[in-house]
Parts: sequence; structure tokens; C-alpha cells
Amino acid sequence: MSIRHRPLGSGHPYTDDTEQRSPILPVAGERVRIGARTSADVEAVDVEWRLRGDTTGDVLRTAAAPVARSSRGQDVDGGHLASAQAKLARRAGGWEAHLDLPTDATGIEYRLIARSRGAEQRTRQFVTPVARWTRVDADTVRITGSGHHSVTQVSALIADGRVRRVRCSLPLAEGEHVVGFGERFDRLDHRGTTLDSMVFEQYKSQGAQRRTYMPMPFAHVAGGVGWGFHVDTTRRVWFDVGDSTPDLLSIEAETDALLGDTALEIALFDGKPTTVLRAFLDRVGRAEELPSWVFRLWASGNEWNTQAEIERQVALHRDHDIPIGSVVIEAWSDESSFTAFRDAEYTPREDGGPLTLADFTFPTEGAWPDPVAMVDTLHAADVKVLLWQIPLIKMRPHPSGQARHDADAAIRERRLIEEVAPDGGLRPYRNRGWWFPLGLMPDLTDAEAARWWTEKRRYLVEEVGVDGFKTDGGEHAWGSDLRYLDGRDGGEANNTYPVAYAKSYGDLLRSAGKAPVTFSRAGFTGSQAHGLFWAGDENSTWEAFRWSMVAGLSAAASGVVYWGWDIAGFSGPVPDPELYVRAFAASAFVPIMQYHSEFNHHRRPRRDRTPWNMADLTGDTEVIGEIREIVHLRERLVPYLEKQARLTIESSRPLMRPLFFDYDDDRVWSHPLQWMLGDDLLIAPVLAPGAEWDVFLPPGLWRDAWTGEKVSGGTVIATSTPRHRVPVFVRDAGWDELRDVFTASS
Repeated sequence: MSIRHRPLGSGHPYTDDTEQRSPILPVAGERVRIGARTSADVEAVDVEWRLRGDTTGDVLRTAAAPVARSSRGQDVDGGHLASAQAKLARRAGGWEAHLDLPTDATGIEYRLIARSRGAEQRTRQFVTPVARWTRVDADTVRITGSGHHSVTQVSALIADGRVRRVRCSLPLAEGEHVVGFGERFDRLDHRGTTLDSMVFEQYKSQGAQRRTYMPMPFAHVAGGVGWGFHVDTTRRVWFDVGDSTPDLLSIEAETDALLGDTALEIALFDGKPTTVLRAFLDRVGRAEELPSWVFRLWASGNEWNTQAEIERQVALHRDHDIPIGSVVIEAWSDESSFTAFRDAEYTPREDGGPLTLADFTFPTEGAWPDPVAMVDTLHAADVKVLLWQIPLIKMRPHPSGQARHDADAAIRERRLIEEVAPDGGLRPYRNRGWWFPLGLMPDLTDAEAARWWTEKRRYLVEEVGVDGFKTDGGEHAWGSDLRYLDGRDGGEANNTYPVAYAKSYGDLLRSAGKAPVTFSRAGFTGSQAHGLFWAGDENSTWEAFRWSMVAGLSAAASGVVYWGWDIAGFSGPVPDPELYVRAFAASAFVPIMQYHSEFNHHRRPRRDRTPWNMADLTGDTEVIGEIREIVHLRERLVPYLEKQARLTIESSRPLMRPLFFDYDDDRVWSHPLQWMLGDDLLIAPVLAPGAEWDVFLPPGLWRDAWTGEKVSGGTVIATSTPRHRVPVFVRDAGWDELRDVFTASS
């Protein structure tokens, strides 16, 4: 017989685990759930509890009821993560009791008792404070910046003399729209909704789940006089954007401050969107200019896992006259150390120190017989190379060789994020997510630990010659019980991890004389200054196409310059030809143009998203020629993108710019998925099957990019385009510069 109760659970931000307390910090006058997981022979579970400080000796006993709850909240979906998810998403039996706390409660003590066949097993005693919401002085929230608004309805959740959360409100006027909050997938204008800011790996369906890899507690309030705000915290924040009360934007933020001190700071910015964004970026950092090759087509497939396959796919691009600027190699490493090419032979370093190229031998018959020659050949063909990374030391199956030595060194030298053990001490944190479960996590927020980690990759940059890294998977830090090397807890530091992750790899590349090209999906406030981003994992559906365009525009409104997505999705069945080509046509006009495909266990037919594989699978022979035309247009567009990115960084006007930045016109909100690409191009992607598409053409004189015809703006027009073109309009003043970009396609 066994029983387990973990008060803090796994730290999953959206799902209570079976055996946790919920809420973790109980609130006076409200109900708290006490959960447990038991062995199958347990017949009954009780919770024995009393109010803290109660000297009467009265002990209450509440029976628990059996429940079946999902563990860690991840639904199983198809694709390469499905088996890992299935192990952790099984329905699990458990027990739960609900305790109704009196309004004057200040704390509770409790234990759980399992019974089976007349025998009992008791857990240790657990003690927790009980908090209370209290109206407090408005000075509990400090307002900074240039904004003219004041917060109202300030209250604090107080326990043991500390402010654990703060609530306050800001006014919303009629006609104002609220846009931003980092990369969001479900909608551009969040008025009338609720959301939060928590870095989270939502594997597919981000728009439906309303969870994101890259949140930020920052937004524009546009459509009126113009203002914006940034909740200056790295902790979790919840927003009620006029949902409960239409004329109020309500904010609730986790805090940790002494009662009487300032618990939360909110920066307010007055002005139109560009002014607001500039003021925000002045505080948190802005992008640096990256080389022009990042604007060319990126190509990858998760089954391009040998040197021969990489060289074959690059040759196919050349043979089909579809130029690429870079190739991302995902399945290159031993997926244990993430530093050694698979099949490479070497003597592991027992001290966990970095290896050099001279330490490796690459078997002729191996997967990667000569990585240096491969990179040199790709460079000679004007193709850059990025390698995939994950910020974990894999511990399943039990590591051996270099991975074992790296794990031992990381523990011995304290390079890792740690967690609070049941006895109150610290032990290495083990990844609680469903991908690479139980992996150790280097603390890349610590400069020395980051150097220790990235030095292991230096030979890849300086000797093999790679040009950047796909910094995948920055979302694995779960729970407030984590402890970082600078003393911060997980509640304060977890959201900052992906920012530090990209920065550490950028610093490595910069120190080797290369541009800091990192390609991340996770981020938070401050990520604007560190590399490039893509929208994460998605299926090949029209719905996901629309979600991804929302993500790009909301990320841009939050100051992210270099952004892209997996064209037409990377997971599941391949897209139909119209979706594939329409998505490619739209992606010619987003900052980063890249396609990718998920690992499919080498089953046939292949699910590569290459044009030739799409043509083979669908029998549509027009696909290759259409993609060729799109990519050649993109090549001609690169100088414009390079120039406009420079202007974006100087001015803070987004490169992929939602129309509300330029036009104070209610009609922009009826056409939210149009954008300006730089100063002269209006893009209106076709986001559903069919050639007919209504376009809001803002005031001014425009040229139809494909015909050169002059068109007067200020109205909604009906357009019709073949599937390999999207409606594009050029400012008349920019036509001379851009004419040849488009007319060469005619």
C-alpha cells in the first residue's frame, strides 16, 4: 500500500496533477483541493486537517473521493512526440478531497491517510499558509513611463506578511483595441478575452488552446488616443481584457514582496503604436541587424539525417532551380550529448570538458563521414548551415559515454537548475515535461554555466564551420520550486530561461566572429534582442495557416523583427496542393521564409514538404514550377528586406507590420491579417481555399504588384489571384524601386 501527495505538483501551468494541492496557496473563504495518488490496493483515503494555530485540538476529517485525472495535461496527438506524450498523458487513478476554508483561516496543517484491509498508511504532515485578498494602497503598484492613466481597484493576496499576488485595473475606452502580449495565435485584438503570460510548449493547436511559446506582458491599446503598457515582471501575469467588465483591463500578477513595499511595476506609454513600441524596446532591448542570407529560403526536414541525404536534398534544390540560403540539420547528433555527430568515434572526456574536431573520427560508412567537407561544399554553393539543439542532458535511457560524464560534471560543478527536495534541500531539477522526460537542465541564465555548456559546441562553429543553431525547446522549466544559481525561484526565473538560452548561443557565435543567428520558438520579454524565431509546431491545415499569420503579426507588434513559420505546417499528413502553394506564396512576404517536416519514422510515402515530394504525392505537376517562381521572387526581394529590416531596427516600426501602425481606420480591424512589409508593400494573403479574396486597400495611390495598374485606396476591393500569388499592392512612391521584383515573374 502506498500514497503520495506532492503539494506543488509538477508545476504544469494549466493542469492540476492528480497528487497536488490546488490552489497551491489556499485562499480564506474558498475551497482547496487536496489530491493523492495511491497504489491500486487502497480502498479509502481521508484528509485529516486543522486550522494552523488552533489550540483546541479539533481535528477535522474529510473523506477523499476516487478520481481519474490526466497527468501533466498533454493530449496525445500524431507525430514524433506521440509516444513520449502517451507515456505521460495516461489516465491515472487517484483521490481528492475538498476542504472549505473559513474566512478567518490563516493556515492549515494536514496529512493524508490511506486505508486497505484494516491497515493504514499516513503521509507526513503538510503545512501551508492561507492567503486573503485585501484592498491595499494604490502605491502597492508603481506606475512608470510616460502614460497618463492610473490604476484602480488595487488589491493584494497576502499571506504571512508577504504580498503573493496583486490585482489592479486600467480603463478601456470605447473603440480601443488591445494588441500584443508576445506571439499569440488566436486573434490580433484581444479585447473581450482573457489570457496569461507563461512560456509553455503547446504542441500544435496553439490557437485553440490559447497558449504560447513566447508570451510577453506588453500590449498596445490602439484605436483611440493611443497608449500601451508593460507589466514589468518575469512572473506570471493574467489579463482580463474587458471580458468581465467591458471598460476595464484587469491585471493579476504573481509577486513576492513584503507588505507595505511596492509589489508590482507597470510601465505606461502614451502615443501611437510606433511610439509605444519604441519606448518598450528602449527598456527591454531591440534586435540587431542580421546578415542578408537570413532572408533567403531556409530548408529542412527531420528525416534529413545523414550527410548523403543533406547533399541529395541540396542538389535537388539546385536541379529544380529553387535556390535556398540555408539548411537546418535537425537529426545530426547522437541526441544524447547534442555535441557529437551520430556515428562519430571519440574518447569521451571524463571531466565533461569540451572536445575539439581533432578528437573525432568519422567512419566512412557512417551517417556523417566528413561534416567539414559537407559544410565547405554547402558554403561553396552559397548555402549556410544551422544545427539543432535542445537545452537538456538526456537521462532516458540511462546515459553512457560523454553524456554520462557531462551529467556527472554538471552535478559535481553545480551547472544545473535545481529543485527543492521533500527534505527541504536542493537536488538537480529533472525535466517534468513530456519531451526528453527527466533530463537535466543547464542553468543558461548563469554566465559561467552557459559558458560551460556552449564551449562544448565551439568546435562546431570554429572548426566544422556551422553558421548558427536552431535553439529548440526552451520551455522545460516548470514549477515555482525550482532554484536557479543566482538564487531566484522558478516563479521568477522560468520565463527568462529561453531568453538566456538564445543569448548564450548568440554569444558563442559572436565570439567566433559570426553573426548571432539563433532560431528559437520560445521566448519572453527581452527575446527581441536575441536572434530569430519561428511559430513552433503545427499541423498542415488552413486553420493553422491562419493561426500562424496571427502569431507573426502579434510577435511583430511586440518588437520581434526576424520571425517565420513552418510553411503550410510541419506535422501530420502533407497539405493539399492549394494550401501548400498558397502558404508558400504568403511566406514570400514574411521576414523569415522556411519550411520543415516532422519525423515520420522513415515510413513511406515520405512527408517531406519539398516541392518535388509534394508533386509526387499529389500528382500535381504544377507545384514545382509555382514554388520556383515564388522563391525566385523572394530572392529578388532580399535587398528590400535587408534595407527595411535596418529601418525597422532604427525606427521601431515593425518589418511585418499590422495595419493599425500606419492607419487609424476602423476597417483595419475587419481585415486583421493584412500587413505592411516594410514601408512600401501591402500584403493580403489568401487564407482559405479559392482565388477570390477581399482586400482593404488603405487611403493613397497604389500599384497592383502583378500588373502595375494604379489603384486608388480607401476602400475594400475584390481580388482574384492564381494560387502561387497573393494580393500585393505597392505604394506608388515605391513602384520604381520594386517594379522589377514583380514584373520579372510575369
